[in-house]
Amino acid sequence: MNREVTLPLIVDDRGTLQVAASDVSKLLRTVGGRWLRLVETGKESLDEDTVAALTIELAKLADRIDVACIAHSSGRTS
Repeated sequence: MNREVTLPLIVDDRGTLQVAASDVSKLLRTVGGRWLRLVETGKESLDEDTVAALTIELAKLADRIDVACIAHSSGRTS
C-alpha cells in the first residue's frame, strides 16, 4: 500500500517558512532512534517489530522531505 503524506508548512503572513525542513527530517529520525534505543534497553514494553516498522516509515518520510528540498534547491536559479 502506497500512501502519500502531506505536511502543511507553517508560514507567516509574508510567506516566510517558520520551520526548516531539515529540522523536521532531523526530528523524525531522532524520534525513531529514541524508540529503537528504548526497545534495545528494555526500559519500555514496546513491540520490537512495530517499533522497527514505525522507525523505517519515519526515516522514509524524512528521506522524502530531504529529496524534495534538494530537488527544489537544484531547480532554483541564483
